[in-house]
Amino acid sequence: MAEIVQQRIEERIPELEQLERVGLFTKKEVKSIIKRATALEYKLHRLIVNKEDFIAYVQYEINILELIKKRRAHIHYQFKREEIEFPIIHRINSVFRRAANKWKDDVQLWLSHVAFCKKWATKGQISKVFSAMLAIHPDKPALWIMAAKSELEDRSSSESARHLFLRALRFHPNNKKVYQEYFRMELLHCEKLRKQKKELEKAEMDLGEYEFSPEILSAKLAEVVYRDATEKIKEAEFVISLLNIAAIFDFTKELQDLILQDLQANYTEDSLTWDFMAKRELEAPLAGEELQTAKGRASDINRREERCCQVYEEGVKSLNTEPMWTCYVAFCLERLKRKTNVQELKEKRQERLLGVLQRTHDSSLLKEDYYKNWLQILLSSGDAEGAASVAMAATQRYSQSVSVWSLSLQTLMQLGSGDVGKLFQDALTHVNPKESLPLWQLQVQWSVDNQSPEETEAVFKRGLLSAVAAVAMEMKESYLDWSYSTGGYKKARKTFTSLQENRPLSKAFFTRMIQIEKEQETPKMNNLRDYYERVLQEFGTSDDDLWLQYIQEELGPLGQPENCGKIHWRAMKFLEGESVERFTSKYTLLQTGHL
Repeated sequence: MAEIVQQRIEERIPELEQLERVGLFTKKEVKSIIKRATALEYKLHRLIVNKEDFIAYVQYEINILELIKKRRAHIHYQFKREEIEFPIIHRINSVFRRAANKWKDDVQLWLSHVAFCKKWATKGQISKVFSAMLAIHPDKPALWIMAAKSELEDRSSSESARHLFLRALRFHPNNKKVYQEYFRMELLHCEKLRKQKKELEKAEMDLGEYEFSPEILSAKLAEVVYRDATEKIKEAEFVISLLNIAAIFDFTKELQDLILQDLQANYTEDSLTWDFMAKRELEAPLAGEELQTAKGRASDINRREERCCQVYEEGVKSLNTEPMWTCYVAFCLERLKRKTNVQELKEKRQERLLGVLQRTHDSSLLKEDYYKNWLQILLSSGDAEGAASVAMAATQRYSQSVSVWSLSLQTLMQLGSGDVGKLFQDALTHVNPKESLPLWQLQVQWSVDNQSPEETEAVFKRGLLSAVAAVAMEMKESYLDWSYSTGGYKKARKTFTSLQENRPLSKAFFTRMIQIEKEQETPKMNNLRDYYERVLQEFGTSDDDLWLQYIQEELGPLGQPENCGKIHWRAMKFLEGESVERFTSKYTLLQTGHL
């Protein structure tokens, strides 16, 4: 091993001598490089090598390259690159290859090599790295795309890029992304050729020696890719994505028309087709003189939106499905959210949206989320009766949805409806009990604001009987808070005493009672001890903070500090696992006055 390392170090001597001779590095720095390089070489030639050692080696060499670059700029010396930088770059490539051969599955390692090649190495080296990587990772479409883009952008080789895409399609014949990027590449190649021809014609040069095929210039290769792609992938969304790519280029009108014809002929059973065709109406050419005024522009926008709606109407006639109606509603909602200072346009948009929402609901195809938008619009426009009607309709359509019931009940509470109490009972019978906590919280809030104390107490008691632990615990805490706010300390203590043995129990229930006791003018330490003892019975094995709080109470003005030793002893006996260590460290901080 030592002989190999020595050989590697000796191979560095010519470049290090050059670095010192031209004044880029000092003699001391060269010695430091040799020392560090020797240590790194030894790590690379051990019997068991680590990936981290290879990465550290490469990083060190790259740092030297960066330093050389900065010092060249500083002293304005740009010669002898073949004797200084090239050996270092060659060495880094060699180390990357060794690492990649040993850890073939590490894609990030391959990509790091590619990134290095792009910055420092020759362009030909990138192709070799990609070729080796794709031989091992042909199952990753993203790597094929990256390699093809590199050929096109870094080496300006459309032929190599095309070859890579065709190979990629052998491994991934139905991959949308590969087809999309292949389609884009052919259009970029076509655009490049058209620009070249234009420049040559502008310079009045003879085009005889250059071949500019009319078929290639008119994007026929991209059309071939499109036809092949749509034979294998018959989805409207995919066809639309290709059309959007084609629309980026200004010479693809014929290709766009072809794709549009295919879309209209073969994909009318997909709501995305109708959605796309409708939104195209917004991009129609502007009308002209009347657009000089805000009202004229608003009128033109309204006409376009009407044309969009006509397409949507055709769509819902031929395709009466939830996705189709959802596209229609989403379009109307998006247009309403757009800002405009023309009140007529705003009113027209709102009227259009409300009509579509009603018709979608009548068809039982309105999605859950849109009921919220519908109610917001009705409430903001002051239509209380309409909002109440929609709220009720929503609960019938989605009777098992907690969010729909919450929204509808909040709306009816806001409107002051008299049937809210009965509706809460209906809601709780329809929804999954495990998800019913928001409804219980809402019912408590409504009952506190609108019902007598006796009726509110009855709501709490019903909640306490819930089989769902989260609901029962939340009701206990809310009941205790409500008792304190309505009946003062005596009622709160009575409520606590009646509930402290009823499981399930939460820590928050006990800590709230401790807080209530401490809020009194003359808190009773014996009561606080009772509360702490009770909560520690339930949570003393795992909650170290409760023991510390108990000790702090005894150290306070009301407590007896001599009890702290006993509490500490009990804590060490009761606590389990990691909580013992946490308690010990916090108790030490408390004794030294740091807590």
